[in-house]
Amino acid sequence: MERTHLKKNMSPLAVWALAFGSIIGWGAFVMPGFRFLPAAGPVGSCIGFVLGGIMFMFVAASYGKVVGLYPVAGGVFAFSYAVFGSTAAFICGWALVLGYVSFIALNATALVLLTRFIFPGVLEFGYLYTIAAWKVHLGELLFLEAVLLLFGYMNYRGASLTGKVQAILALMLTLGVVGLAVGGFAAPSSQIANLQPFFAENKGVLASVAAIVAIAPWLYAGFDTIPQAAEEFNFSSEQALRLMIAAIACGIACYCLVTIAVAIVMPYPELLAQNPVWFTGTTAELSLGKVGTLILAFAVLAAILTGINGFFVASSRLLFSMGRSRILPAWFSDLHPAYQTPSNAIIFVGAFVTLAPLFGREVLGWVVDMSSLGIIVAYFYASYSAYRVLEVHPEVSHRNAYRLISVLGCLSSLVCMGLLTIPFSPAAIGWQSWIALLVWTGLGIGFYCLRLSEVRGFPDKERSYLILGDSELMTRIRG
Repeated sequence: MERTHLKKNMSPLAVWALAFGSIIGWGAFVMPGFRFLPAAGPVGSCIGFVLGGIMFMFVAASYGKVVGLYPVAGGVFAFSYAVFGSTAAFICGWALVLGYVSFIALNATALVLLTRFIFPGVLEFGYLYTIAAWKVHLGELLFLEAVLLLFGYMNYRGASLTGKVQAILALMLTLGVVGLAVGGFAAPSSQIANLQPFFAENKGVLASVAAIVAIAPWLYAGFDTIPQAAEEFNFSSEQALRLMIAAIACGIACYCLVTIAVAIVMPYPELLAQNPVWFTGTTAELSLGKVGTLILAFAVLAAILTGINGFFVASSRLLFSMGRSRILPAWFSDLHPAYQTPSNAIIFVGAFVTLAPLFGREVLGWVVDMSSLGIIVAYFYASYSAYRVLEVHPEVSHRNAYRLISVLGCLSSLVCMGLLTIPFSPAAIGWQSWIALLVWTGLGIGFYCLRLSEVRGFPDKERSYLILGDSELMTRIRG
């Protein structure tokens, strides 16, 4: 059976930018005043960022070692198939597809927040309806659809163009964060005393830090876009591990810099008491004037667009791998004859995400909260799969150390899973998200049942070859 391949045309810079841009989305600039500082304080937030980032470095390190051995599209979907079989692979893929496309949609709706702040009222024409207290306007809807179609077209044309655009946007994002940090730290009113209390008021140190660690899946989701694009590396796949670790480390630095820059310009309890429309925008203007607002706008725009682009790549490559394995219809694995891109998968993602803005930002927020749980389940599968795959590769250097790291990745995933599901946790998902999860799970069960006879009728060795390029890996792992 012929195995289709994606074209190898993504550079190390483009791949790093893919992950870094997916990690740092709109939330790094919106959440300091709305979530980070009230829940944990500036120092508590930074400790939480570091601890959460380290937890996911364990996942990335074990995951990246296996990607070096099997640089194929699909990431954890591919490796969970080798270890657990078709059903577990479908569960991972189903969870990740929802997570990826909902992150695209939520980043897109963040553009509305940006335009409302910079150009108030300009696109708020043609009122259509209100859903969960979010007003949907025709002008904003048309703008979002145009942006999503543009990025869908770029992905359709090829990973080389997508990678170049991602690298440029990631550079803009980095420069914007550095500019905000320098402006905040150099402002005449900035002083360490403004960061007091270092941890959230009326909370202990542990509770403050836990409030941030609990949302680490949301903060660092995106590093796994690298395994999804592994088949398109034009460099040694062994670099995947270093690129993922570097992307997470840069993400930690950005979250810390932006949060401290917001808190240090004036006593942050006073800032929170003022309850401005946008805390980060207020402090950027206080420290740098209108220039600060401009720098912030460019940084947020770059963060939003890199998130859209990165998750567009990840979701389409995941669907391509699921189609190539025949767990989804083979239609998803078709490649464009000229561009060699998974054109049908890209069209499907584009169609899906262009519907999402119709439901409003609040509803999408519920879906993202729910999908964070699915992503954590996938990360657990990724860590455990890495442990099992490395078991049959005695030639790997420091294999036992990486298998230990895989165990730590499993434990990190379980901790985050508990923080998302235990009712008294500071990051427990709401009842709306649980309903969304039940609906998505029901749809997945129904769809998989319809595919079950075809999935079971396909030989495992052929599917293993189509997914991994190795027809014997599953047999070796299962002994």
